[in-house]
Amino acid sequence: MRAQAEKRNLLETEAKELFGDHGLPVQPFSLAKSEAEAVEAARRHGFPAVLKVVSPDILHKTDAGGVKVRLADAAAVSAAYREMMANVGRRAPAARIEGVLVAPYAPEGLECIVGMTRDPQFGPALMFGLGGVYVELLKDVSFRVLPIDKSDAEEMVREIKGFPLLQGLRGSGLRDLAALVDFLVKTAKLVEANPEIREIDVNPLMVYEKGVLALDARVII
Repeated sequence: MRAQAEKRNLLETEAKELFGDHGLPVQPFSLAKSEAEAVEAARRHGFPAVLKVVSPDILHKTDAGGVKVRLADAAAVSAAYREMMANVGRRAPAARIEGVLVAPYAPEGLECIVGMTRDPQFGPALMFGLGGVYVELLKDVSFRVLPIDKSDAEEMVREIKGFPLLQGLRGSGLRDLAALVDFLVKTAKLVEANPEIREIDVNPLMVYEKGVLALDARVII
């Protein structure tokens, strides 16, 4: 793993490539090295577009002004690229910039979060919960020590207090529980296959009536 040799965490592009290699659904994306490349990539992937700075030195991209969303056309992408680079240059002047991740803006769904940490006593543990206020304020999450199987993943999903939202509470559609369970199982297998990984943070994992999609992926080694 290149990141391990360079003694750094995975870039978001690398994390999403790793996810894709293990059958985890991620957005189509491109790494653009210039404003012109960003515009061309946005046209290829489709509008509205999302831009995110890619840097080994910036862990929280939003805080550095390195995220732009809902860009409606090529002119908006160009303006956003220039503004984003100015923001990052001002807020993180020493950061090494690898480029900009360009992806289509994902449809709205139910935001969930999947994570992994290594407990010094029990080893790797997988975490699942609903995103947003549910994880930030209510701490409504479930944990399992690896390895896990399909039945363990199903229990993780069903035991959170917010599970009714996945079942279509108050008129919202039933979410794809099978795809969600499959995502948890495959994430566990990814961790077992890569013991150098110390933490994983997928936030948000968008869960739809059909399928799931990892919109952001952070991997710490």
